[in-house]
Parts: sequence; structure tokens; C-alpha cells
Amino acid sequence: MRAAVMYGAGDVRVENRPDPKIVRAADAVVRVVAACVCGSDLWPYRSMPAVDTGRPMGHEFLGVVEETGADVTGLNAGDLVVAPFTYSDNTCDYCAKGLHTSCRNGGRYGFDGVDGGQGEAVRVPYADGTLVKLPVAADSALLPSLLALSDVMTTGHHGAVTAGVGRGDTVLVVGDGAVGLCAVIAARRLGAERIVLAGRHEARTGLGREFGATDVVPERGEEGIARIRELTGGGADKVIEAVGTRQSLDTALGAVRDGGTISRLGFPQYEEGPIGPAPFRRNITLTGGVSPARAYIGQLLPDVLDGTITPGRVFDRAFPLHQAPDAYRAMADREVLKALVTP
Repeated sequence: MRAAVMYGAGDVRVENRPDPKIVRAADAVVRVVAACVCGSDLWPYRSMPAVDTGRPMGHEFLGVVEETGADVTGLNAGDLVVAPFTYSDNTCDYCAKGLHTSCRNGGRYGFDGVDGGQGEAVRVPYADGTLVKLPVAADSALLPSLLALSDVMTTGHHGAVTAGVGRGDTVLVVGDGAVGLCAVIAARRLGAERIVLAGRHEARTGLGREFGATDVVPERGEEGIARIRELTGGGADKVIEAVGTRQSLDTALGAVRDGGTISRLGFPQYEEGPIGPAPFRRNITLTGGVSPARAYIGQLLPDVLDGTITPGRVFDRAFPLHQAPDAYRAMADREVLKALVTP
């Protein structure tokens, strides 16, 4: 089969790899119908040291089950399924608490002999616990929004949930990438009254307004913080930080009101942060982390199916698999918000 493989910074290749096969009785082989490039894929794309053995890429995909292992009971060949961005058994103590990303038997696509999602097919471990069957056909117009449930929409939702967004809240979303825009959807869905989107790319912030943002702040640094505090009457109740840089964390801390909550969604690109006396005195809660997407798909699926939310609109360009290197370049150069990849 063909699959996208990264060999170092800026070096993504589409090459032939062995077809996936059932290895363990809990496995399923899924033929990929749609995948995508994640903003987190751009971190290694910018910085990964060159290697001789490439890393299979992609952790967001949906597709059709082709084969199942002997222990798989909830899925059949021909089922259309969406895969959360990590696999999990859905039975361990962590999964029972809704923390599937800490599953005792779970793991990540593209590592430990498991295929990446940016390819023609994937062997999915713990298929019953991981995959969610979809009640639509493989040619449904809903596929982009259903694909968003694999990561970007469930991640935005995780930010809103862990921040404690509720009816009447004033929410700041830092970052106008796909996760930030999905966090806007999530905050609106949970009843936020005012949603400020901190971003400076007009096409993206325009979409953010359509998703429910009431205000857009393009300024950065102290100027941006001052503007947000002015708009919100002293600071946001809840902040969803969807970038992962130290600057974005500083913006979140500067723009949250005393007693407020910050949820970090962007994977941190820093090791140290301002967690000393200043935020302590202000009673700021710092939370967030990696989204347990498997726990949220069932909650969000009905709203996608009936059109209440349309997170698939973050996919603004589609690339065939053989053009996956172009998809990475386009996202890295900010020509594309989120690239859809089709085999």
C-alpha cells in the first residue's frame, strides 16, 4: 500500500509499505477513506532530525473495515468507522474514567509497528475499544465533519470541558488554527455568552465568527492582552489556549480574570512556564491536556449527524495521497488551514 512517511524536517515522502494484516485477535484492518494533516504534525515537520527509517504519519482517519480479528465482536467488514487519534482497549481503569489517552494497553498510530493514518489502510489494535461505527455511507457529505471527531473537534471540546465552560460565560480562545476554531464551536455549544477569538488570519477568524465568536482580537502580546481585558471588562472567565507556545500561555495568563480557568490544548513547545506567585495569588486554575477523543465522540456525534455543528468546515483544501508532501508544505506555509488527504 501507499503511505506518507516522514524522514526529517521538511522531508515527507509517499512510498510503498507492506499491506496491514491482522496481528492480534483484537485487531481490525481499516481501508482509509479520508485522513488529514494535523497541526501537531507540523512540529516534527519543522524540527525532526533526519533518520534512515521513516516515521509513518497521520493519526486522524476514517474508513471501512476490511477484516477483523477473532476477538472482535462489535464490528464487521463493510462498517464505516472513525478512529480517535490514539487507540485504546476501552476497558482498563483509565478508560473507565474517560481518560483513554492513558489507556494501559493503548498507543499511537505510526509507532511500535502500527500504521499511520495517512495511507491506504491501517491495522487498528483493540478495534472494539477504539473504533466508532458511523451510521452513514462512505460517500456521505458529512464525512469531513465526522473525520473532525477523530481529533480536532474532540480536542476543541476537551478544552471547553476542562475549562468548565458553561451558560453565560465569557470565553477567550487563543489561536485561530483548526483546534482553536473547533474550541469556538465547543464553547458556543456549551452555552458561552461571549467568545473572544485571538487570531490575526482574517480567513480563519472570519470562519471563527461564523462558528460563534463574538469578537476577534488580532493584536498580540501586551497590546492584545489589554484589548481582551477591555472587551471582557477585566478578563475572560475561561481561556482555551490552542497554540502551545510560551507566548500563547502568557497571553492566556494575562487575559484571564482572577479566579478564572485556563485549559491548555496546544502541545507545549516549552519546558518552563510562569507558575509562581503571580498566578497563585490570583487563584487561577491551569488545566487541560491531551484530549481523550474516544470518550467524546459519542457525545458529539449526534450534533454532527443532524448538522447542529459543522467542524468539517475547517478542511479548506483536499489533497490526494500522492500529494501529501504538498499538503504539509501548504499547511506549514499557512496557505491551508487544515488539509484533507484522500487515498
